[in-house]
Amino acid sequence: MISSLFRARKPITQIARIVPINPQVSQKLTPIPPSIQSHQNPCAQLPHSQNPSRVLHNCSFSTQSSKFPEYEMPSVTWGVVQGRKEKLVSRVIICDYLKSLGIVPDELESLELPSTVDVMRERVEFLQKLGLSSDDINEYPLMLGCSVRKNMIPVLAYLEKIGIPRSKLGEFVKNYPQVLHASVVVELVPVVKFLRGLDVEKQDIGYVLQKYPELLGYKLEGTMSTSVAYFVSIGVNPRDIGPMVTQYPYFLGMRVGTVIKPFVDLLVSLGLPKKILARMLEKRAYLLGYDLEETVRPNVDCLISFGIRREVLASVVAQYPQILGLPLKAKMSSQQYFFSLKLKIDPEGFARVIEKMPQIVSLHQHVIMKPVEFLLGRGIPSEDVAKMIVKCPQLIALRVELMKNSFYFFKSEMGRPLKELVEFPEYFTYSLESRIKPRYQRLQSKEIRCSLKWCLNCSDQRFEERLQGEYIETETPGPLFCMGGKLELPGNEMVSDEEDESDDEVLYRRTVSL
Repeated sequence: MISSLFRARKPITQIARIVPINPQVSQKLTPIPPSIQSHQNPCAQLPHSQNPSRVLHNCSFSTQSSKFPEYEMPSVTWGVVQGRKEKLVSRVIICDYLKSLGIVPDELESLELPSTVDVMRERVEFLQKLGLSSDDINEYPLMLGCSVRKNMIPVLAYLEKIGIPRSKLGEFVKNYPQVLHASVVVELVPVVKFLRGLDVEKQDIGYVLQKYPELLGYKLEGTMSTSVAYFVSIGVNPRDIGPMVTQYPYFLGMRVGTVIKPFVDLLVSLGLPKKILARMLEKRAYLLGYDLEETVRPNVDCLISFGIRREVLASVVAQYPQILGLPLKAKMSSQQYFFSLKLKIDPEGFARVIEKMPQIVSLHQHVIMKPVEFLLGRGIPSEDVAKMIVKCPQLIALRVELMKNSFYFFKSEMGRPLKELVEFPEYFTYSLESRIKPRYQRLQSKEIRCSLKWCLNCSDQRFEERLQGEYIETETPGPLFCMGGKLELPGNEMVSDEEDESDDEVLYRRTVSL
């Protein structure tokens, strides 16, 4: 109220200063000693030339105020100047204190600083106890405008309550100092409730916020809700949104129109069905973090330039989604040169290898050479080894110990020529104890002579059906991944979209292993 009185009387004072005083009147005025000036009646000292109404007003005001001298208000001019001086002096002292600590106070010009340096010292010391240095404060000096008791303590107490360890609070504030300005009830609690509503486990809330503290600054009805709704619309299971957030919470801050949808549209344009894309994102939400223009598109173009057929790009991405985010050109160039030099596989053969097993672009070369050296050491010519790798690239990712056991059984028990291994290198990929031995023993008991492929490349049920048959059926190719999202089975019609959902899921999971 006092300040409002100051503002109301200030214009009158300024006008009074502007009005000139008659020199004759000023000569008649005699100075009043300071000791009695505040106790005299102002009416007795005013000249007769002044306005009577003004004199009456001044007299009545002074008479009322003199009844309570301890509450007597100072003059308007004195109060304004003195208040400004106090604030300026206090600001200078606080700025000097901050400079002595290495904190640059330039960004605090528009900030309301504490009235005393002791309050600022309390704030600085509190932040230092959290583990923040002067450099950290300089990154966001506006945190010094937060009260310890009204802002910092309530916010930090709530963060600790939802699962952020006390030892990590300092690092959390470093990463997201704006949290100190937040209201616990209005801003923080609703975000936590939103995450719980997405099926993020209660014990994972702290982990999620430590990974992406900026979530506390987003509006619920904005980017986060829109992102979730879009993923559900393309086939992501709503119950899998929570695990996706726990794995990669950053997608909640991505805009659908400029980031998420263009990424999805590109993969769909390559022939990747939305259902498979949804399964990919459920398991590997971090794919959304790959930059579309800087990484994903160039990598797609790189695959095509190295001879990967466009109609199998969807299969390549489905088998190894991480290939979209690798420094692919350098890796492909290095591996292609290695395959040509060491394995005698030409660029076209290398492209076929990548189509069947794209993980090879990230496989170390010394790992590749171990199974190759094993095959060469068993008397298989290098040209045949190259053919085996092109036909079954999984060979170069197998453990040599398992290959030794399988090869020993092939030579000692089965007694078959090496030519059969060259024709069916997939033999090494089957389990010796659970598939090769039991089926070979069944064939021996039935006295059936057949190829390795007919014996091993089928399910247990189909193998039993073959044993019960009176003839050996012709070998047929397995399922094919067809561009456009449908699965083509040999001898069957295309799988339609109207079929039961569970059947679709089984077919997709049989075709693509995520």
